[in-house]
Amino acid sequence: METKYCIVQTTVDRKVEAEALAQLILKEKLAACVQINPISSYYTWKGGVSSDSEWLLSIKTKVSCYPELQALIIAHHSYEVPEIIQIPIVDGSEAYLRWVDRNIKLHD
Repeated sequence: METKYCIVQTTVDRKVEAEALAQLILKEKLAACVQINPISSYYTWKGGVSSDSEWLLSIKTKVSCYPELQALIIAHHSYEVPEIIQIPIVDGSEAYLRWVDRNIKLHD
C-alpha cells in the first residue's frame, strides 16, 4: 500500500524562527498542521559531539507536497545542514486525513 500522507520534521534553534516557518508553510498551504515543541538535541558536528536546545517542527502534509515543502524549508532555514526528513503515515483516522486534504493545496 502506497501512503499519500506524511509528517515532515525539521529543527531550528529559535522559537521565533520556528513560528515564522510554521506560518509560512501554512500560508503556502503546504501543510494542514505544524506542531512546535522544545527539545534537547545531541549530535555529531565537525568532528565533535554537540548539544543544543532546539525547536522541533512536526509538519502534517501529503507526500506530493514534499518537494515544494523541502525547497521552502531550505530557502528559509538558518542552518548550514538543516534536518528535513519525511516520515510516512501508514494509516490514520479517515476524518483527520480528509481534513488534511481540505487544508493543503492540490498536488495529486
